[in-house]
Amino acid sequence: MSLSDGSVCVVALGFSFSPFQQLSIHKNQTPGETKHLLVMKGAPERILDRCSTIVLQGKEQPLDNEIKDSFQNAYEELGGLGERVLGFGHFNLPDDQFPEGFAFDIEEVNFPTENLCFIGLMAMIDPPRAAVPDAVGKCRSAGIKVIMVTGDHPITAKAIAKGVGIISEGNETVEDIAARLKVPVSEVNPRDAKACVVHGGELKDMAADHLDEILKYHTEIVFARTSPQQKLIIVEGCQRQGAIVAVTGDGVNDSPALKKADIGVAMGIAGSDVSKQVADMILLDDNFASIVTGVEEGRLIFDNLKKSIAYTLTSKIPEMSPFLLFVIASIPLPLGTVTILCIDLGTDMIPAISLAYEAAESDIMKRQPRNSKTDKLVNERLISMAYGQIGMIQATAGFFTYFVIMAENGFHYMDLIGIRVFWDNKSINDLEDSYGQQWTYQDRKIIEFTCHTAFFTSIVVVQWADLIICKTRMNSIVQQGMSKNRVLIFGLFEETALAAFLSYCPGMDVALRMYPLKPSWWFCAFPYGLIIFVYDEVRRYILRRNPGGWVEQETYY
Repeated sequence: MSLSDGSVCVVALGFSFSPFQQLSIHKNQTPGETKHLLVMKGAPERILDRCSTIVLQGKEQPLDNEIKDSFQNAYEELGGLGERVLGFGHFNLPDDQFPEGFAFDIEEVNFPTENLCFIGLMAMIDPPRAAVPDAVGKCRSAGIKVIMVTGDHPITAKAIAKGVGIISEGNETVEDIAARLKVPVSEVNPRDAKACVVHGGELKDMAADHLDEILKYHTEIVFARTSPQQKLIIVEGCQRQGAIVAVTGDGVNDSPALKKADIGVAMGIAGSDVSKQVADMILLDDNFASIVTGVEEGRLIFDNLKKSIAYTLTSKIPEMSPFLLFVIASIPLPLGTVTILCIDLGTDMIPAISLAYEAAESDIMKRQPRNSKTDKLVNERLISMAYGQIGMIQATAGFFTYFVIMAENGFHYMDLIGIRVFWDNKSINDLEDSYGQQWTYQDRKIIEFTCHTAFFTSIVVVQWADLIICKTRMNSIVQQGMSKNRVLIFGLFEETALAAFLSYCPGMDVALRMYPLKPSWWFCAFPYGLIIFVYDEVRRYILRRNPGGWVEQETYY
């Protein structure tokens, strides 16, 4: 450091005297001064406690209660502005006790650390980024509890917390309630205060049960003047509540808490190497708002995976049910294995992938965090929706188209039951339909393969509706819109074009046993697609109007 008269102090010793103080001893080359100068900086109240005199108007004089009160008022005024305040003190070490070359020992302190001279206060402000208040608000609406843990004085910490929204406007601490009611703090029930500011000195001797009570009953919490060990205690307390804990930090002292947390988030610019090594994630821009963006992106990815899985699973019921009825009711096979492959590897591929490009729903950051133990990617409600509800409607559409084609060709649906043995018998070329017309084996197979094609196109048609309803889990399709996801729109056209190509391209009857369809047969599945759309719109409407109700518990996947 450089002195005012230009002489240089060479650092002889420097170390952190405590978590809130830093002390250093300098070799003093100023004429007429002692050879060694001890200087200390840190938390103002800690520095003041070690001082017996103070410099006022260039003169050193004893500290008295009046000066201490003035100090406290100045400290509270600066801290209340959200400014970080440092106190400074010094002491000229006597030459007779500390001659030049004296061996200072930081392990067994062999120099005075009391009765210093208080020099003054210095206030600094490190304004939060403009995006932080909005990020804190998003965290709160998303059910994420933001707890501030800092080494600052409680007054400064509280002012900063109010400035960024960690303590909401109008929410009072116990001290605020006591001041408003003009009663002692001890007479206020702590549970009446939504906000809480805990001093590290209190936390030091606090029982685990008391800490758990603070974390449970206060929605907005600030821990001030905390040590690295106390940060770890706070993380463990949150985890005892069953919370998934994310910790942000940049210093070596933050490393234990970063490692203990479920998600340790280090700062990429200002962070120490140790904190980066123990962290699970590093913020390249050192911006708290980036964490919120990450949470939103994580929820969006989880949402879109669920949507894609729901879309993909739904078509499995109309694909499997024809084989079940083929075996149980002994009817001619309504859907072939080749057409199933055309659905799974053809028409469904791009639409399923397109859901990964779906934009976030408007309520994505207003939902409570999911329970990681029970709310899996694929749960019973998703299976119920895909298989038991939408899938059954799709299967009905396919069978309706199948029975329409069979009926138009003379086979009444009741006469199809039990006919499979005769239908697949190559030696029978005079099988009679419901009207007494005789059918050869080859003609019967043409009808059957036509039904395979029609059943396939019916699944494509109802999958249009399924793709549209899978765009959103809660919002209306009208609210979500269709224009943003161009990949999805392309997927709708692609699966329709592919289905038409497979149906009408010459040679498909030989290559894939798929036959051209009458235009009217395409429309057989349209009413069922409309039913799927209306059914899911009504379901989501009930979800929005009755959150937490029976419909949400049973169908919200």
